[in-house]
Amino acid sequence: MRVVRRPPSYVQRLYSKLAPKEVSLVEIGHKWKAKVLKGVPPPKVTHEEKKMYLLTMFPYPSGSLHIGHLRVYTITDALNRFYRLNGYQVLHPMGWDAFGLPAENAAIERRIDPAVWTKQNIAKMKQQLSTMLANFDWDREVTTCSPEYYKFTQEIFLELFKHGLAYQKDAEINWDPVDKTVLANEQVDAQGRSWRSGAIVEKRKLNQWFLGITKFAHSLQKDLGTLKEWPQNVKTMQKNWVGESHGTEVHFSLSQRALQPVKVFTTRVETLFSVQYLALAIDHPLVQEASLTDLELQSFLDLAKSLPNDSKEGFLLKGIRAHNPLSHSTQFEIPIFVAPYVLSGYGHGAVMGCPAHDERDFAFWEQSMPGISPLPSITHNGCNTERFSQLPYTKKSGILGPSAAEFAGMDVNQAAQKIAEELERVGKGKSTTNYRLRDWLISRQRYWGAPIPIIHCESCGPVAVPKEDLPVMLPKVHSLATKGNPLKNMAEFVDAKCPSCGSPAKRETDTMDTFMDSSWYFFRYTDPKNIKDPFSHKAASENLPVDLYIGGIEHAILHLLYSRFISKFLASIGKWEDKQGTGEPFKKLVTQGMVHGKTLVDPTTGRFLKPDEVETTSCSDVIIKETGQKPTITYEKMSKSKYNGADPDKCIESHGPDATRAHILFQAPISDVLSWDETKIVGVERWLIRTVNLSEAICSNCFEFDSEYVVPATLSGEEVVFHNKVQKLLESITLSFSDSLSLNTVISDYMKLTNLIEAAHNSQNISLNLIMNALKILITSMYPVAPTVAEEACDILSKKLSWSWNLYEWPSMQAIRQNAQVRYNVVVNGKMRFTHCADKSFIDDRECVIKTLTDSPAGKKYIGDKVIRNLILKNKVISFVVE
Repeated sequence: MRVVRRPPSYVQRLYSKLAPKEVSLVEIGHKWKAKVLKGVPPPKVTHEEKKMYLLTMFPYPSGSLHIGHLRVYTITDALNRFYRLNGYQVLHPMGWDAFGLPAENAAIERRIDPAVWTKQNIAKMKQQLSTMLANFDWDREVTTCSPEYYKFTQEIFLELFKHGLAYQKDAEINWDPVDKTVLANEQVDAQGRSWRSGAIVEKRKLNQWFLGITKFAHSLQKDLGTLKEWPQNVKTMQKNWVGESHGTEVHFSLSQRALQPVKVFTTRVETLFSVQYLALAIDHPLVQEASLTDLELQSFLDLAKSLPNDSKEGFLLKGIRAHNPLSHSTQFEIPIFVAPYVLSGYGHGAVMGCPAHDERDFAFWEQSMPGISPLPSITHNGCNTERFSQLPYTKKSGILGPSAAEFAGMDVNQAAQKIAEELERVGKGKSTTNYRLRDWLISRQRYWGAPIPIIHCESCGPVAVPKEDLPVMLPKVHSLATKGNPLKNMAEFVDAKCPSCGSPAKRETDTMDTFMDSSWYFFRYTDPKNIKDPFSHKAASENLPVDLYIGGIEHAILHLLYSRFISKFLASIGKWEDKQGTGEPFKKLVTQGMVHGKTLVDPTTGRFLKPDEVETTSCSDVIIKETGQKPTITYEKMSKSKYNGADPDKCIESHGPDATRAHILFQAPISDVLSWDETKIVGVERWLIRTVNLSEAICSNCFEFDSEYVVPATLSGEEVVFHNKVQKLLESITLSFSDSLSLNTVISDYMKLTNLIEAAHNSQNISLNLIMNALKILITSMYPVAPTVAEEACDILSKKLSWSWNLYEWPSMQAIRQNAQVRYNVVVNGKMRFTHCADKSFIDDRECVIKTLTDSPAGKKYIGDKVIRNLILKNKVISFVVE
């Protein structure tokens, strides 16, 4: 069907000068909200290869969403809608990481059951998610504090227990004195403070539950190489945390021959020539044994519990010295210190001190043995035997290195290999691999967590709760009064029968680290209604690994590492399988940047200013009301103390959901920090309003539109240019969603496409069919970001033209057309006025040139009825000389 243009009326000629129709993006948001929340209809034809698992890290139900939440959920929702428009079966679930200390502490403050507080918060946050139009698979929702969920967390624990990967042992642990619970090493910062309360952590000895993550250390390290679509900085953090090191285990015999040698792991065995002391962790067996008779040592160990990990303090063990295994003489002995900086779980809890080759060793040595020079060793330039023989050793210090003559001329690597071989030959060492990673401490002495499903029997030891008795339910409480674990005081919970022998027994009262809950939730999403198993082998294997996982960089180590471990474990026991055979759960990882808020500071006092303490002048300057000064303005992490937070609900209420979503995406690339400035949203609002008005305007110029329209083979020159620009923008938008995730450039491409269509419509030189086709592309492609405005524009087209089209099918890209026509520059009285596209033969007919160009809109403007005195046709220039 051919498009028929109405004769250009006076009103239409003035279209661009008329005030646009008033459009309320807030009202449009309300109008289409219910329909948009239902999401895109499922594809009529399903394809096995067209499956997409999109996942955002599930939130803790704190009670309200912040702009950071809004950012990550807007990203995944836009991608979810994009892939659905492309015919994918998309898994896009949501749930709640609902156990943990914040809920428990809040319940204590309010003296209520944490379950009640958590449920209220979930309801509020779900309402907020609907306000921002997030289309999640709510029929797959999981809540980790629900017995239906933690029943299977307990079952996974029992699988670990069955395979020897869950065990209990006495260990020196990190104790948070404020939250009154154990912390894993990963939850203590470099200053020795708790990651949640900020309190200085204490050292205590307790019987605790661990998971054997170190059994998977090698695969956790090696398989990072298969994660091609992970950010390099995250892989580096994971690699460093696992800390796989290839080196040598060195055995230092002691001056008291009845004692076992001290074992030390080193990656630089060539520095044995420069060892001047050994340093032991405070819980090293040799230290513990010596402390039984040494009161001074006991006092130091008590002090050491409160010292930071980088402390230079040390204690010299009396009456015990070590022998360098390369020494041919036992007369030169090495002192042994107790040092808090030595990690008990790494390298046997002992290090060999080489002050000449390590800054930390040097600082410790300088404080512990002042005045004694560091002893150099083999360098990268080879060992200088003469240099070693001339070193100023002092027998008084008891420090003297062994002979290095036999290694003269060797480079470091050759010397290291020869030394390792010699140690192994004489039984004083061996080549080995060591890991920085320690087994995962999961015991928590708090109430609000999944109970560990173990019963302690005096006869049988720790016994697993039978699967049919799961879940081990948390006893209900009306309120929590104090921090700590009330379970141990609840006889109805603690008293039990041994499942093995039937004797009276005691139930385990520790609860699990909440990272256990979040280490497998993405499996549960694949089969959330399964009441028999955590998930079926079929559902997990068909949907995992997650195609795209989005979350904050703050989870780059703990959550991701623990999730990889549990996933690999479940694969190793046949619960699921992936095509690569690595058991890796996440194929592509995206870490979105934080959202920073505008922060106002009084330049005189340095005090953070509240929003009501400043005002904006008529010149758009921000000043402090009280003093008239301009505040210092920066963008920093949002916090209540800086008064720089932003309420996403208020933003949506003021500007509508689509403008808020588009503004979030437009302001910064996904991985960059987003400096939130709500005043800049006006540009996005104008674009969305123009899109609605443009849809109205184009419809008003049409009698009929061919709903089956296909771009014809023959196009005019201007139409070819227009068509090609539209297709290039569509390609850019498509790649931004499917490949680069440059969602900020998607918004700018939408704006370019809108400008292009608007200019084509106003020119009246391009077929309305072609313009309408481009408008359909714009409306459909913007649906993932601005679904309610897309619905409104689609509705306008459908009502005005009495036809309907499929908004929910992504437009297919068409071939770029080669322009067989020539673009002629039309010059009038020496000034280039406009261009005209036509065939090469166009300038062969002078009369045709005059008639065509003078009848064109631009020709009427610049030539009109003026007398043409001359016409010059030369190459691609048509020059008129007129009166």
